[in-house]
Amino acid sequence: MEDEVEWSRFAQQMASMARDLLSQESVATTLEQITAAAIELVEGCDEAGILVLHDRRVETLAPTGQLVIDSDQLQERLGEGPCFDAARTSQGERVYRIADLSTEHQRWPRFAAQARALGVGSMMGFLLYTEDEELGALNLYSRRPGRFTENSELAGWLLASHAAVAFSSARTHTQLEQAIATRHIIGEAMGIIMNRYGLHEEEAFKTLRRCSQETNVKLREVARQVCEDGGLP
Repeated sequence: MEDEVEWSRFAQQMASMARDLLSQESVATTLEQITAAAIELVEGCDEAGILVLHDRRVETLAPTGQLVIDSDQLQERLGEGPCFDAARTSQGERVYRIADLSTEHQRWPRFAAQARALGVGSMMGFLLYTEDEELGALNLYSRRPGRFTENSELAGWLLASHAAVAFSSARTHTQLEQAIATRHIIGEAMGIIMNRYGLHEEEAFKTLRRCSQETNVKLREVARQVCEDGGLP
């Protein structure tokens, strides 16, 4: 009965978190909401962060503390670790867990030993998203060994699943806003060129594009310079 009450409360918190995630205005605030929710919703979680892997270079997003950053940098330096593997794996295992870092660990021996020195007791990594060649993982940390249970792992996986949807939605929204802003500034630059040089709309766009190609500067940046200077750079 106690477990049923606990999971009912968890379901209510998860639903509330999902609504909060979809209401965030940017990718950054969405990620911060995700990692903050991990500490609140996953039993035993003291710190959380999102590791993004660019080839073999690691980027840490929305860390809740320095421990997350230090762990990600350690995994990048060693090329091993549960979160590093979660972010690197697009098929097969989607969850990695070290229940106790106070003992020897065969799978990630070098990382486990040095993570103990950082103050990590136990940890989990969940594949968060895969898009193009960019991979990410939601990483959860406990400062004490043995804190993550099967229920913790299930809760973390449910959180990661919700987070992936919200993250994708936030990034799509941001990309759309950027596209609209780019179109607006290019249109404004075309108007300036048409008025100043007596060109038609199509000729103005071709002029902008040619200037971009010749100077090896992105079209948006050329348009911005035209708007600031009142003419072609």
